[in-house]
Amino acid sequence: MKYLVFIFCIVQWACAQQGPLKFRRQQIAAESFETAGVFDVDKDGNPDIVSGAYWYKGPGFVDRVYIGEVKRHGEYWDDFSTLPMDVNDDGKIDFITGGWWGNNVRWYENPGNNNTWKEHIVGEGIKNVEGIRLFDVDGDGEDEIIPNNLGHPLIYYKAKKDDSGKKTGEFDKIQVFEKHGHGLGFGDVNGDGRGDFVISNGWLEAPTDRRNGKWILHEEFKLGDTGLPVIVADVNKDGKSDLIVGQGHGYGLDWYEQQANGVWKKHPIDPYNSQFHELKWVDLDGDQQPELITGKRYRAHDSKDPGAHDAIGLYYYQWNGESFTKQVIAYGLLGIGKGTGNYFSIADVDKSGTPDIIVGGKDGLAVFFNEGRVKH
Repeated sequence: MKYLVFIFCIVQWACAQQGPLKFRRQQIAAESFETAGVFDVDKDGNPDIVSGAYWYKGPGFVDRVYIGEVKRHGEYWDDFSTLPMDVNDDGKIDFITGGWWGNNVRWYENPGNNNTWKEHIVGEGIKNVEGIRLFDVDGDGEDEIIPNNLGHPLIYYKAKKDDSGKKTGEFDKIQVFEKHGHGLGFGDVNGDGRGDFVISNGWLEAPTDRRNGKWILHEEFKLGDTGLPVIVADVNKDGKSDLIVGQGHGYGLDWYEQQANGVWKKHPIDPYNSQFHELKWVDLDGDQQPELITGKRYRAHDSKDPGAHDAIGLYYYQWNGESFTKQVIAYGLLGIGKGTGNYFSIADVDKSGTPDIIVGGKDGLAVFFNEGRVKH
């Protein structure tokens, strides 16, 4: 009898461990800014949310402070990323952004108080920015700024430093390749210890000298108009890097298994939803295995994309050793489901020990507090 009770307890514990995560939703704002960054703006020890023209004071996110004007173009804002970085080494976290219309990449300087933030230009003439990401391109332990501006050269910006090694707030521009498309990723594709770029029509092998050497294009796949980023990760634990790819303006979420001799096998994850414009690969449940977090960018191209009138959804996908299992965080019509916007964040904003999801978009700004697994 004791043995049977023991077995029952084991099964009950296993079911509790395997249940889906429970999220509690808090609506923060109704504005339609499509980005949400998280960092400690005022250095009070609490994470704050930065989205569009405002930052929201943690931990409650009720009080908000005006950052400055964000230019509007129709139903879009010229603000497609909110990337935290102490750009000028003054001990305060600033942020980097850019958009389709502004023809630049820029950073906003944290004033250290409730004043507006000063705009600085990282680089001019950067047209058609779909988004910006931070990657350590040269392997020196510090991130560089990489805009995804389709149809234009792939470049990155590296922070300049003075003689004392302090960042100056200015940047050098380095060109990687003459042209790239919608979406990009970064990671060690071939296992040589150097990070490579993934673009829509192949991957760019990093030279030993990342700044001055030639990046070699391997045209081994055509990914389409992907979301940001293309995730480079060893999904099936076979020792080779694979790719996770969302279609930014069409149907499809897939992973590409790297096989031998430049062959990649495509596996569907979620072929029935569209506009996977932003993806994250983060351990949500503490099992040491990252989950894929993504969803629909609501009205990514107004209402012109395939699937634009489908329900809105935010999801996470768990790898079970053979395939991905889909879990729904929020799904339904406007006000019930939740879109991803163009850039969202994963951070433990309530200091509960579990990472939360902070997401803006044309359907508003919300936090999904991670309350752990549902126990059966």
